[in-house]
Amino acid sequence: MRYKTSLLEFATVYEGDSSREALRRIAKTAQLAEELGFHRLWFTEHHNIARVAAASPAVLIAHAAAHTEQIRLGSGGVMLPNHAPYTVAENFGTLEALHPGRIDLGVGRAPGTDPLTLGRALRRSPGAPNFDEDLQALMDFMDGRSPIPGVRCVPAAGSKVPVYLLGSSMYSAQLAARLGLPYVFASHFAPEHLDAALACYRAQFQPGAIDAPYVMAAMNVLCTNQPEHIEQVHEQHVKAFAGPHPNSRALALTMLTHSAFGNRAEVSEKVDTFMGRTQANELMLVSRAPDARTSESSIRASAEALG
Repeated sequence: MRYKTSLLEFATVYEGDSSREALRRIAKTAQLAEELGFHRLWFTEHHNIARVAAASPAVLIAHAAAHTEQIRLGSGGVMLPNHAPYTVAENFGTLEALHPGRIDLGVGRAPGTDPLTLGRALRRSPGAPNFDEDLQALMDFMDGRSPIPGVRCVPAAGSKVPVYLLGSSMYSAQLAARLGLPYVFASHFAPEHLDAALACYRAQFQPGAIDAPYVMAAMNVLCTNQPEHIEQVHEQHVKAFAGPHPNSRALALTMLTHSAFGNRAEVSEKVDTFMGRTQANELMLVSRAPDARTSESSIRASAEALG
């Protein structure tokens, strides 16, 4: 592929599907991504969302790693407000020890769920007032510099798992720049601040974990010759996100602003335009499809379109 291209996997539960079936497809998706030459495959963290089965990125990474040989695998991302930094470091240090040189740790600030699930099921407080501190603690545990005297994160210390900061706001751009971290912008669902956030990140970047800015930008993709597939995806998205407000349908569809939907030529052109606009170092694709079979064929066709 002419761009360094990766995949973000939600373990989508399609209509008539079950979460078990969605999770059992993970190994096949990982093998497909490796076969087609995708650089990495990342897994999301969502809770109490009917159409998303990916709730535990570390478990899915381990499963995918056991069925592949070289593709990089990671979290896109671990929602840090839901977890103790020490536990995250232990999990990813363990993964790196078992699959050296293949593990990425993408970290986000959003809870990935609704307030009820966050407060009652996950037993976490709303908001993320300590995110900066938690992120720094996580990085310290991974580097073997424990922020707690006498406490060492044995599996993680010195593991050198690369940390990526995910976000869709100016706050995340500024934090990634200040800490010298690679920045992953969630433009597949939050297009509003894309240009400003990337400009801010590049302008304010200070060398840290990496020496120069590194941007990954996400884009939805559905490579198909059948327009009805695209319409189905639009309707599924509206059903999931639109509310009772008269303008809610249009507002929901703006989330899909950065999407490459169409045949191979159209996907190729839209991706070129997006990459020219963002000047991203890496493209993260999110497969949007009405069913699992169409998703697989779209991923194959997208790889060919970007070849």
